Amino acid sequence: MGTGIPELSATTDMDKAPTTLIIACGALAREILAVIERAGWTNLSITCLPAIWHNYPDRIPEGVRQKIRENRDRYDRLLVLYADCGTGGELDRVLEEEGGVERIAGPHCYEFYAGSAAFAAMHEAELGTFYLTDYLVRQFDKLIIEGLALDRHPELREAYFGNYKKLIYLAQRDDPALDAKAEAAAARLGLAYERRFTGYGELQSFIEEAQRMLPPGNTAPASPSGKTAARSH
Repeated sequence: MGTGIPELSATTDMDKAPTTLIIACGALAREILAVIERAGWTNLSITCLPAIWHNYPDRIPEGVRQKIRENRDRYDRLLVLYADCGTGGELDRVLEEEGGVERIAGPHCYEFYAGSAAFAAMHEAELGTFYLTDYLVRQFDKLIIEGLALDRHPELREAYFGNYKKLIYLAQRDDPALDAKAEAAAARLGLAYERRFTGYGELQSFIEEAQRMLPPGNTAPASPSGKTAARSH
């Protein structure tokens, strides 16, 4: 039976069922696929919940629970690539109840991109900072300007951002177009701008460690093409 929840699935080997399913935030889909494709892994699939749920974090825990129950019997292992993401510990409660499902550590994606220690130091040194990732730069107009009604009520900018001093763009990849868009976003919000390259940070190391922990024989070898096939349904 269909769930009605939009999802994106990707597999790296169409001839065999993958052994690991990553349940992830849609805002991370592009980055997760990049990590999988770069490594050429053929035993991983991903399924994503809507990225817009970051505006409705109460939906995330039960959405993840639904994905777990739909897929537990189809894969050898399930992983969750969500930080706490504003659920106030409810996501961890669901994972404890369901059992046997590990998630990436941290309260939000800024921390696992930058690295826990690096983000803590940066946050302490730069109080009053607004952060963007590649995804948030790409979706800035939709999620920030339109989402906060700043396009219709620009006078709200001071209410939302009056206590911020700086915008730091945590860049996952080098892309001059995204750099320019992030700098323009800072100017639009009236904030100083800084770019820090993070790469995929602890998101990548979480997946790599999960692959290393597979029992012998469970990690499928890379296909000759090393490509990942993606499909939406």
